[in-house]
Amino acid sequence: MSLTTLDIQRIANLARLALQPGEEARMLEKINDFFGIVEQISAVDTTGVVPMAHPVDAMHNSPEMALRLRTDTVSEPNQREANQKSAPAVENGLFLVPKVIE
Repeated sequence: MSLTTLDIQRIANLARLALQPGEEARMLEKINDFFGIVEQISAVDTTGVVPMAHPVDAMHNSPEMALRLRTDTVSEPNQREANQKSAPAVENGLFLVPKVIE
């Protein structure tokens, strides 16, 4: 899969970015290089490899690698209202933003 300059312009418009002509070409090259890497990874034969549900799964089989996980506890009080005072628009505890998806 490769993108065109038109695709880059559309993505920049959706992201509300103003790219200069030189930047468009550079972004096109970088994004297409990324897709090339993804295609290389996809080409690897993974037959017989069991997918991991979590990276920690690989560590459970290793006795010398002990995990030091902390308990998941609340450490700060809920300050939602104080944090949202400066927001231009809030509804039901959520920030309201302009629609950016076509």
